[in-house]
Amino acid sequence: MVDTSPRFLTSPATVPPGSAPSAVLVLLYEHQGEPWVVLTRRAWHLRHHAGEVSFPGGRREPGDADLWATALREATEEIGLDPGSVSRIGRLDSFVTVGSRSLVCPFVATVDQRPDLVPDPVEVDRVLHVPLAELTDPESWREEVWSLDAAFGGERTMTFFELHGDTVWGATAAVLRRLLTMTIMGAAAR
Repeated sequence: MVDTSPRFLTSPATVPPGSAPSAVLVLLYEHQGEPWVVLTRRAWHLRHHAGEVSFPGGRREPGDADLWATALREATEEIGLDPGSVSRIGRLDSFVTVGSRSLVCPFVATVDQRPDLVPDPVEVDRVLHVPLAELTDPESWREEVWSLDAAFGGERTMTFFELHGDTVWGATAAVLRRLLTMTIMGAAAR
């Protein structure tokens, strides 16, 4: 199983000025002896990031007690996840996205078995269940160095995962890369 022990998870970050706080749920489970992660393909009719692969998540709303509550609420709305079935492990490094200037706080959580999820067609085209082995296959990922405006940090390494029928990139790929790095580090430390 994935090593998600707290020693690999970070402390909360502060919200930089001008950034909108948001949260995503990195949901892991074991199926047939292998670790899997839940992703979504965003609905094609959306104005922003239409058809892109992402984690369930979104911006914090006034009624959310904290960003963990945001991640759970969004996963419940987008894919019908039962929040009572989720065990929180911790969170990965927060970061600010290039395009929307959102502070993204990725929360790692597990469920005991493969969840039965139903996409809300208003936001989600499809739920993707992806084995971590597919993401770590050397043939499925690559990195490119992009030159960005200095306001966005100048050069930035962009990660891409080529899944069966989908390309994962941007913030979602960055979170997956961090998760996989920590998973590999955890396995090596044992």
